Amino acid sequence: MTRRVSFQELGGAHAFVLHRDHAMLRNLSRQLGAIGLRVSTCWPVLDAGALGADFVFFDADMGHDEQFPWPPGRAPMPMIALIGSEAPGRIDWALSAGADAQLLKPIGDSGVYSALLIARAANDARKALLDDNAALRHRLNERQTVVRAVNFLMVGGVDEDAAYDRLRRIAMDARISFEDAAQQVVARHLHKGDLHGQFDRRG
Repeated sequence: MTRRVSFQELGGAHAFVLHRDHAMLRNLSRQLGAIGLRVSTCWPVLDAGALGADFVFFDADMGHDEQFPWPPGRAPMPMIALIGSEAPGRIDWALSAGADAQLLKPIGDSGVYSALLIARAANDARKALLDDNAALRHRLNERQTVVRAVNFLMVGGVDEDAAYDRLRRIAMDARISFEDAAQQVVARHLHKGDLHGQFDRRG
């Protein structure tokens, strides 16, 4: 079930607006202030304080990668593109910069609140996906480490099942996890220069 967000939950948040001085900034700042956000404006690059911002609005028409103190698409907070030109190149750049939502210029008397909510939801979803991918890579790496450890333990005619049992005993005796035991076995054998376990012995 989708959780509803109130104005109060956004109150006190800090938004940075990366845009040259322009009349439309007054409407944007007024709406952000009405919601309860603190607003800082800067141009042509983000101030160092933006690293602690809750939201960043940026000019998609004149923006470029060097304005941000992070790699393209790796912003630590929700990003909202301020779009005046719908030229495909500018839209592509805004997306590559990590835009989670957009506001079309000129900015009128509404739209900012929904942009904030959409941007935060999209940013949360992207972070969750990155966390899931990182967890999956970690599990795959652990599995590969276990396979390598078992290969190292398959010496002197020891079969695969016996090697797994030996690895379990190592983990139990040391009171560590199965994966940590595998890491220790691999590290010990690599330190000794034993390379046979780096290859799949099942062939």
